[in-house]
Amino acid sequence: MIANIKKYSWVLVPTIAFGGLFYPLLGLAMIGIMLGIILIGLFNGKYWCGNLCPHGSLFDVLISKFSISRKIPAFFKSSFLKWGFFIFFMGMFSRRLMNVMATWGSEEFLDNLGLMFTMQYLIMPTILGVSLAILISPRTWCSFCPMGAMGQIMGKLGNVLGINRTFEQRITINQPTECRECGLCANNCPLELEPYTNFDQENRFDDDRCIKCAECVEACPINILELKKRDEVTKDTVRRV
Repeated sequence: MIANIKKYSWVLVPTIAFGGLFYPLLGLAMIGIMLGIILIGLFNGKYWCGNLCPHGSLFDVLISKFSISRKIPAFFKSSFLKWGFFIFFMGMFSRRLMNVMATWGSEEFLDNLGLMFTMQYLIMPTILGVSLAILISPRTWCSFCPMGAMGQIMGKLGNVLGINRTFEQRITINQPTECRECGLCANNCPLELEPYTNFDQENRFDDDRCIKCAECVEACPINILELKKRDEVTKDTVRRV
């Protein structure tokens, strides 16, 4: 089922981004998307980004065919851009939401709210995201996407509260001594992360930027990577200190 969502969820992008211009209530679907990012993030980090995100599906399934596919510049992967853009986005979103809330109780309220979400969805992840995907790399936008940053924040919160210990999945290496450090996992990571360089003492990839798409799992030539929950890791795979 997840595979089908990854393959076809991109249809929501034109439906919301362009359909919402004519039928603003379509933009209200963004409320569900944002709640999904927050709730899934709390229990499983950025899983939404790699498996359920409509724009992620669009970038991977369609836009990747037209992308120049260059290395993502360091600036787009920097914490400065990601968190700076997150603050900018949330400030702009809050200001627009307050303007819409001023029409609360009127017949136009839901249309105004839907149109606000539609414009947010159209301008940033769609127009900007697709442009970056074509001119640089398919998942360039995902490196600093404010909704991805929200998922990352919720993942950290889940760790602090201890509520995601049972549910969170991470890339896990089941035979660490067999790793050839060939770098194919890094070469195939859409965010250009490097799993083979950063496994913790439980043999789990220790990077909360990971979108859990499992592209590195598919790329591993000796099949020693898996996307697992903590309690699925058998005792004989735990690295001895």
